[in-house]
Amino acid sequence: MAAGKTTVGRHLARELGLLFVDTDDLIIAREGAIATLFARVGEAGFRAAECAAVCEALDGPLAVIALGGGAITYEPTRALLAARAFRVYLDVPVETLVYRLRRSRTVRPLVGAEPTIERVRELLDAREPLYREADLIVRSPQTSKLAYARRIVDEISARTPGASTLGSASNGRTQ
Repeated sequence: MAAGKTTVGRHLARELGLLFVDTDDLIIAREGAIATLFARVGEAGFRAAECAAVCEALDGPLAVIALGGGAITYEPTRALLAARAFRVYLDVPVETLVYRLRRSRTVRPLVGAEPTIERVRELLDAREPLYREADLIVRSPQTSKLAYARRIVDEISARTPGASTLGSASNGRTQ
């Protein structure tokens, strides 16, 4: 939800020498526009489609995988990630999220075309305990998304022996 997962994920993948997969792109390729899918099948149906996209991404080559902000609210997706991914939470202040959502051309079904700080805070409050289950939590810096990605690489390297050669590894995931 406007935390910068796609942009930071692309930078992170380049830094690690990995592929980048955005599950939203997989969903769109399979189902069409996310807003249309959401309207057609509701949130529960969308989350099931999102879980299928996460599974597809995890079954593919080693990659940095960006998920939608609500993906972790669906227990099967959360369990899949806990078992098969190194999870990174991009912790961004709610005010920054609202600013980005308002500037975005993408309308998120759960916040609408005119995101309010109250609605974003409500979603974030509900999701925060799930986000905090991540293997790595990185607070958003006041610098570039590339610097953010490099900070994540440094954190992964400090916590994971051999992480600097992750791009040539045959196991493990970064999400």
